[in-house]
Amino acid sequence: MNVASPPAAADIVAVVVSHQNGSTIEACLTRLRAAAGIAQIRVVDNGSTDATLAVVQRHASLDPRVRFIGNPDNPGFAVACNQGARDADAPWIAFVNPDCLVGDDTLSRLRAHARALDVPALLGVDLVGEDGVRDPAARRRDPDFGAMLRGAAARDLSVPRDPARALQPVDAVSGALMLLPRTLFERIDGFDPGYRLHAEDLDICRRARAAGAVVAVANDIDVLHLRGVSSRSRPVFVEWHKHRGLWRYFRRFEWERRGGVERCAIWLAIWSRLPLAVLRRAGC
Repeated sequence: MNVASPPAAADIVAVVVSHQNGSTIEACLTRLRAAAGIAQIRVVDNGSTDATLAVVQRHASLDPRVRFIGNPDNPGFAVACNQGARDADAPWIAFVNPDCLVGDDTLSRLRAHARALDVPALLGVDLVGEDGVRDPAARRRDPDFGAMLRGAAARDLSVPRDPARALQPVDAVSGALMLLPRTLFERIDGFDPGYRLHAEDLDICRRARAAGAVVAVANDIDVLHLRGVSSRSRPVFVEWHKHRGLWRYFRRFEWERRGGVERCAIWLAIWSRLPLAVLRRAGC
């Protein structure tokens, strides 16, 4: 299906970072091409060897808004997000995982929420799995590593959904789908490329808030999220970088206010959980 030039109201670039997403990228791009408000689509692929590339190239041949950027290896999610955002010039940037299936008005409604605020905003959506279960990562508070040492309950960062609020302020939203103005993205210098996988969304949300932005989740916008499609076969890789990301986050935001003994205890608490996390992800 050929797509005509986008209307003047289209001012969002959708940035999709792919890696071995052959099973979902077709549906993701089809939905994005049909979505209102989309001026540009940038797909940054991190070394896929499955059907992902062929699908993306076909969409690029049919729609001038789609541009493909291929990395020969996998430099990480944060690096690829920055590549896609900086390859475009649309004033709004939406980062959309290749396993997220947006509706026709998902991004235009999210942009309308952001425009209605008096300050810059970084917004997420309510993520719902195929089983109808809401993803707790859609609403999170900042990690408190000291509290994590005192009890396991502190490791749960999820925030309850407030159905009375269409737009619910939170510390962090999920990187699976987030939207922000380009001016804010440039002011905070995008994603921190030091993260390879996981915790980069916690980081960018915290820096956005520090820059005076509102971080919030749109409770009135649901998006189907087919979680973990590209990571199911790599439990060690995924959990290693998840724990590495948590340690980097701690070093960036809490290191200075912790003493030497507490720093060592937090390092041990993070890394001692890695073997169990790998086994759990592998289904053992």
